Amino acid sequence: YEMLRSLVGSEMCIRDSINAEYGDPKFFFYYQPCPLNKMPPRGDNKAERKQNFHAKLSKLLETYDSILVVNIDNIGSDHMQNVRKGIRGYGELICGKNTLIRRSVRLQSKRIPALEALLPSVYGNIALVFTKGSLSTVRDKLMQLKVEAPAKPGAIAPAEVTVPKGPTGLEPTKTSFLQALNIGSKINRGQIEIINDKVLIKAGDRVGPSEATLLSMLGIKPFSYAVSVVAVYDKGAVTDPSVLDITDDQVVSQFKAGVQRVASLSLSIGYPTIASLPHSIVNGYKRVLGIALGTNYSFPRADKLKHAIENPGAFAATVAQPAATTTKSAPPPEEKEKPESKPEEPAEEEDDIDLGGGDMFGGGDDEW
Repeated sequence: YEMLRSLVGSEMCIRDSINAEYGDPKFFFYYQPCPLNKMPPRGDNKAERKQNFHAKLSKLLETYDSILVVNIDNIGSDHMQNVRKGIRGYGELICGKNTLIRRSVRLQSKRIPALEALLPSVYGNIALVFTKGSLSTVRDKLMQLKVEAPAKPGAIAPAEVTVPKGPTGLEPTKTSFLQALNIGSKINRGQIEIINDKVLIKAGDRVGPSEATLLSMLGIKPFSYAVSVVAVYDKGAVTDPSVLDITDDQVVSQFKAGVQRVASLSLSIGYPTIASLPHSIVNGYKRVLGIALGTNYSFPRADKLKHAIENPGAFAATVAQPAATTTKSAPPPEEKEKPESKPEEPAEEEDDIDLGGGDMFGGGDDEW
């Protein structure tokens, strides 16, 4: 086989060499290699597969306005199939070589120029999730599909790994292995028991062969991986995935705070704006009322205020009257049980309300 490989690309016959090596007619070969630029096509046509991928991706780019660029590191084929099933009805996932994705996006950007903003996000081990629904809902669906995974040598730990104390089920012969990792242990009932919890790997550290072997022997799968969103494309704008955590209430509260700042600034410098106009009208009306109360000048609304100031008792009775109406409209439960007492109760309620209305400001009319 090695001899055949060494002669690939040449124009010579290797029949004599094979026969001289093996000396048996059953090893008779006649190999006439062809130039590399004239090699026959393989069973599967790569060009056709690339065209099919380009056609599918172009159709998705035309159909959907919202795209999630997701990272698929440490995601196996089974996990990927579960992700496809999990988001079925919410979106569609497609993954391929980045060069093919960039080519399709560039060609499609001639018709939809906004797609050019997506090109800088196409790097690394990524896939595209197309959706017409809520981006935050699809993101939550992706994050729920987590899979536990063992620690592999050379991998970067996404989280801290702690070996719990207690019996391990390992044979006493493995004690030296634990001691090499500075893990305190003892022999208890024919098996190794770890004395205290031990932080084996810190977040961000590279997993070593010894740590990976120990976790495998203990049956611990410390890591869990899920498809994570790295960029959000929505109608021509590419944003950070943190925008998906913003709720409608937060948007409304921030908008109100901004309007209040604009109104305060406009009032302080005397520059009218739409935000400060209602406040300016209210402040002007207050000044007009102050002038009417301090002078003989009056107008209908000021007359009502002057009348209320001159006759506070009448004003208190006017305020108490709606309360009396509300009380009469909601009879107590006893009235439903004893309908014969209904004609007598309204007079008692009116007397109580009239007495309370006169004392609303701390006394009757005589005190004022």
